[in-house]
Amino acid sequence: MISFIGASIYGYAQESYPSRPITLIVPSSAGGTTDFTARLMSEPLTKALGQPVIVDNKGGASGNIGGQAVAVAKPDGYTLLVAYSGYQVGNPHLFKNLPWDPIKDFAPVAFLTRAPQVVVASPNLPVNDLKELVAYAKANPGKLNYASSGSGSIQHISAELLKQVTGIKMAHIPYKGAGPAVQDLMAGQVDLFITTPASVIGQIKGGKLKALAVTSQKRLTSLPNVATASEQGVKDFNIDSWFALYAPIGTSPEIVKKLNSEVNKILARPDIKNKAEDSGTFVEQMTPAQLAAFTKKEYEYWGKVIKSASISAE
Repeated sequence: MISFIGASIYGYAQESYPSRPITLIVPSSAGGTTDFTARLMSEPLTKALGQPVIVDNKGGASGNIGGQAVAVAKPDGYTLLVAYSGYQVGNPHLFKNLPWDPIKDFAPVAFLTRAPQVVVASPNLPVNDLKELVAYAKANPGKLNYASSGSGSIQHISAELLKQVTGIKMAHIPYKGAGPAVQDLMAGQVDLFITTPASVIGQIKGGKLKALAVTSQKRLTSLPNVATASEQGVKDFNIDSWFALYAPIGTSPEIVKKLNSEVNKILARPDIKNKAEDSGTFVEQMTPAQLAAFTKKEYEYWGKVIKSASISAE
């Protein structure tokens, strides 16, 4: 009887995970692809884990506010980061005194989605594809501007790369996220935006924005009539963004394993795949170890790109 009581005490001393709500920190404002990806996962994760999975948008400082919030959070599995590649592996090369490190401060949990970029223009801009944009920019030097979700963001880097490969000139106007940038683009306050399809696909299909090109090797099923940059004669302009789930470093491997398993089950569902593809993104599964290796590789690659372009966020 004594041994039974002792077993009960010790058997239930440690609570099962999860036993309370989980927060997914999105390091950008609502309306962008990072936000879409988090919300794509939150409802099915809530059902799978039996606890509410809440999306919390902490935008600002080019994603650093949200990243820092997770980096210093208690490593108990209840505060997770839905990371955007431009922030996670780009910011460390753009900010001299970044208070978090993408390798040392985060435990990789699961890969989520991958997305090419789409070049979109204001409805007021008199161009309909990338070839026409290049011709217009060369005929009107210094007239064009482009939006980004912040200095040093992937949108910023992508537009600077477009300038390099085409020889056109455009002024940079940074915003605090994709959502505000899209609003001003539709209003004609800015001319151009290069971003992930989920941020703008509704506006493109609704005729509120013009899609000039996609940066993938092949056309998107969600935008079949939009030619790739390569098809339009613009070479060396293939750019993918990606989104993944990370926990604070020190999070229990058992918790990471459980989260990875449930996330990958969700990503394998046809309805989730279809929702992602409809938005212009593609689901992809990785183990925590695979994501760790992938993160390191991407960190090193984007470091070289950013250094060669002499881009800084400060």
